[in-house]
Parts: sequence; structure tokens; C-alpha cells
Amino acid sequence: MKLNKKGNLGIAIVTTVMVFIVGFVVLNLLMPEVTQFRSDMSCASPADISDATKLLCLAVDTTIPYWILLILSISVGGIVAKLTL
Repeated sequence: MKLNKKGNLGIAIVTTVMVFIVGFVVLNLLMPEVTQFRSDMSCASPADISDATKLLCLAVDTTIPYWILLILSISVGGIVAKLTL
């Protein structure tokens, strides 16, 4: 049985909601770990740490924005793929 476009779009929206929920649950689990890492590595006081540690702090700080962009791009990509295919 073949679904029509409306059915495909409905499945895409449900999948997008599920990706949002799972993605932001994982994000909530990830945020305390990033905070713990920042306090363990003394990222708040850049005068006291080496340049390599500053670079590591910067790389870990970008984890949260990249995760949010990943969630959004997967969700939007799923909807666009269902609309165009």
C-alpha cells in the first residue's frame, strides 16, 4: 500500500519531533559534562593555563552549538527530503 504525500509529510513531522526530543535529551545529558570539564581544566582563568589547554577549552565549548546545529539540520533535512522525494 502506497502512502500519499500527506501521509509522508505526517511521518516526517512525527520523526522530526522525535529527533528533537531525543537530541535535546542528549544535550541535557551533555551540558553538565561540559561544565565539569570546564571547571576541571580551569577554563575560566585563561591567564593560568597553557595555549594547548586554551585550544582544548575552545574545542569543548563549541560542542553544545554544534550539537544544536546537528539536531536542526537532521530535522530540517528529513522534512525537506520527504517533501521533495
